[in-house]
Amino acid sequence: MTAFPQYLLIVSAEIDGAVEAAWNQWYDEEHLPQALACPGVLRGSRYVSAGDASLTRDGEKSQSSAKTYMAVYELSGPEALDTPEFMEMRGWYQFTDKITARTQVFQKL
Repeated sequence: MTAFPQYLLIVSAEIDGAVEAAWNQWYDEEHLPQALACPGVLRGSRYVSAGDASLTRDGEKSQSSAKTYMAVYELSGPEALDTPEFMEMRGWYQFTDKITARTQVFQKL
C-alpha cells in the first residue's frame, strides 16, 4: 500500500450553474494541467459531490443540495505554493463572482 502524502492542497468550490460547463472546461483543460506542471505539485485529481451534504453548525443539522467540486493536490511541501510557476497560474479570476470557494493546505499528523 502506498503511504499517504505528507501535504495536501484541498480546494472546494460551489459553482453557479450558469457557468458550470465553462468552469469544468477551463479547470480540466487549462487550470489542472498548469497546476500539475508546477514544481512541488506531485499529483492532483478533481471530484464532484454525489448527493446532499450534511451540515452541522452550532449543534443544528441541515442538508445542502448544492453541488460542490473539490480538487485534491499532493504537494512536496507548503513551499510549492510559493513558486513563481504556482503564483502565475493560481486563481480563477474570470469566475470570482460565480463561486464560493475554500483553499487550504493540510499536513499529515
